Amino acid sequence: MQMRDTIRESVARRRQRPLVIEVRDELERMILHGEIAPGERLNENALAEQLGVSRGPVREAARSLEREGLVQAVANQGVFVRKLSIADALELYDLRAMMAGYLCGALAGRADGAIRAELRGLVEAMDRAIAAGDERRYFDLNLQFHDRIAEASGAERARALYSALCKEVRLMRLRVLQGEPSLRQSNEEHRRIVAAIEAGDAAAATAAGAGHHENGKKRLLDTIGQRDT
Repeated sequence: MQMRDTIRESVARRRQRPLVIEVRDELERMILHGEIAPGERLNENALAEQLGVSRGPVREAARSLEREGLVQAVANQGVFVRKLSIADALELYDLRAMMAGYLCGALAGRADGAIRAELRGLVEAMDRAIAAGDERRYFDLNLQFHDRIAEASGAERARALYSALCKEVRLMRLRVLQGEPSLRQSNEEHRRIVAAIEAGDAAAATAAGAGHHENGKKRLLDTIGQRDT
């Protein structure tokens, strides 16, 4: 009951924007945090009650998420959180690596002291999350780190493409960012990205950004192999 009240209050506090957008954002958050699992059906009635809204905004929000690739409608069955295939995920990782490299390179040529300090702070915060064994906290900081690079890069078209690709890839997050060794390796790659950006070395930043996402693809493949043995 307390969790339901908290969600309702969260949605209500943000209602300066259209209600459908607020409901869409909350459903997206629930999906990306694994609160609604891949393959799970969206229950309009239950979600409407949980969010304190009617079914209409939930239905419209689901249509928006379908356009973004996070859910899919199945005739006569309903709307389900998309279950990303391994082949789809690998293709998305390749595309995201290209966009990430471009964004990191773009930021290296324009980063000021504020964004450099912010990125360093996020890497340090991820270190603390690893030490505390808090994978959820690490995941949230990881998203913030990459989002801030994209936002500060000044490359709006690349940022929009990267953001769309990330939302789909994040459906696989629980397969990839698990366990302290994986998290530590990932954060060391973040450090290399920040070092290249701070040095103003666009080529090195491009390579570090692309390489980080390529290594994420390798971690996914390693995880799949471990679970299949």
